[in-house]
Amino acid sequence: MLEQIMELFKQLRFMDLIDIAIVAYVAYRAILLIRGTRAVQLIKGLAVLIISTKASEWLGLYTINWLLRNTMTVGVIALLIVFQPELRRALEQLGRGGFLVNPFFSISEEEINKLINELAHAVQVFTKNKMGALIVLERNTGLNEVIETGIEIGGKVTAELLVNIFIPNTPLHDGAVVIRNDKIMAAGCFLPLTENPNLSKELGTRHRAALGITEQSDAVSIIVSEETGVISVAVDGKLTRYLDIKTFKEMIKNLLHSKKEQKQIPIFKWRKSNG
Repeated sequence: MLEQIMELFKQLRFMDLIDIAIVAYVAYRAILLIRGTRAVQLIKGLAVLIISTKASEWLGLYTINWLLRNTMTVGVIALLIVFQPELRRALEQLGRGGFLVNPFFSISEEEINKLINELAHAVQVFTKNKMGALIVLERNTGLNEVIETGIEIGGKVTAELLVNIFIPNTPLHDGAVVIRNDKIMAAGCFLPLTENPNLSKELGTRHRAALGITEQSDAVSIIVSEETGVISVAVDGKLTRYLDIKTFKEMIKNLLHSKKEQKQIPIFKWRKSNG
């Protein structure tokens, strides 16, 4: 048996091994892409449909088999519609994989440090006064579609301006602020909600919106809870909670510098909240 396996490997060309490795990697990335989304249940349903089609053919159930085969034919178009969010996310991840030049993220190290200090100052005020806030930092993926849903600001990022935007009962405090480089592009923006069905029910709309935009882009979301004053950061659909100011500054610095230097983004695990 071992000799047969060794003989099989000898027959395989080097390029065949490369071919197999690429297919395996693509399949692995596809599984990671749909994990924790509605697509998992849709794929299970598709598998049941395929098995039913084959079973009806073997059992000689010709009418049922005809119906299922025709359903499968129409299903190809239906799959493109149903999996539109997943396909869009896959293409966006491919586009920001480092092959294309980023047209937006062009900020110097000095400006990054100043931006982080202003954000940290504002977050401290939000936490101390339990002011809800949602700030989105644009990186490689452009967020013009999101910016257009809000009110244009175009001002340089300062702690004072951010605090004024998120003062309760003001017109812009319920939406998100989008920051490009070191400028506040817009406030009061609407974000897509997360599609993760396993998210804790304890998290409100602000956290779900913060996760949603990071699932569809490489943006970084900063959230301060209005109820608890807890600081959270979302990136790549993952949420890190209960941050102190020092950890917050280090995390934002690493995330911004990782894009500046085109390095891999660290992945942070979500921790369950008690409120």
